[in-house]
Amino acid sequence: MQISTVAIIGGLGKTGGRVAERLKERGIHVRAASRSTTPRFDWQDRGTWRQALEGASTAYVTFQPDLAVAWAAEAISAFAKTAVVAGVGHIVLLSGRGEDGAVLSERELKAVGVDYTILRASWFNQNFSEGAFLDGLLQGKLALPAGDVVEPFVDAGDLADAAVEALTNPRHRNQTYELTGPRALTFRDAVSEIAAASGRAVTYETVPIDAFIAEMTAFGLPQEATDLLHELFTQVLDGRNSRVEEGVRQILGRQPKDFSDYARETASTGIWSI
Repeated sequence: MQISTVAIIGGLGKTGGRVAERLKERGIHVRAASRSTTPRFDWQDRGTWRQALEGASTAYVTFQPDLAVAWAAEAISAFAKTAVVAGVGHIVLLSGRGEDGAVLSERELKAVGVDYTILRASWFNQNFSEGAFLDGLLQGKLALPAGDVVEPFVDAGDLADAAVEALTNPRHRNQTYELTGPRALTFRDAVSEIAAASGRAVTYETVPIDAFIAEMTAFGLPQEATDLLHELFTQVLDGRNSRVEEGVRQILGRQPKDFSDYARETASTGIWSI
């Protein structure tokens, strides 16, 4: 399959950057597009879309802030139509597991008629080292409105490997995959493994969702962001996504990275040291 350029929407993000690096290692031309690149891409400025896509044959797409927001499905539909006009023949969409809004966005993408691959990912391991949970871990206590529900955290590296395979191998076109890690853990379990790997005293506390949202509001988060957090910690983490799935093995022919391996490798970088 001949690939000219891969457009990576969200090309500087947690997964987009990893996908870009892997494609470049294969000698594939990449155009990373975000609000800080040239050409610029902004989901809320549709005048930026066409230039970011022009000349690309395939695209890896991450949506900001999240496919759960109310306007995501319509935006994905409009984006896919713009991509087709620009000459894009295949879109790999990073989607979420158990999100009603994500399902609507997937449906809109399929309705456009462009070839697609949908990667439904569980929560990333890297949320603990590159995302919102890092500050709490560095302070010695992570407090979240997540109790005993288990989550099969997936490694962002596995997701990136899967995305590259989906972008470059036509057998994955018009397929949907559920990507998880090899086992499910509670957030408390995850923090315990990080504490053991880093050699630090780090604890986990379950807090009520209303108190958590009130605290985020006090920190200045807008209502759209707090509404999203409320959905993620109530709907997405209500147990519907606790099942371990085989998407990584189906795409890559190997098992995904275990959380303990992630914790050990990440601890060796010193990211959790103070």
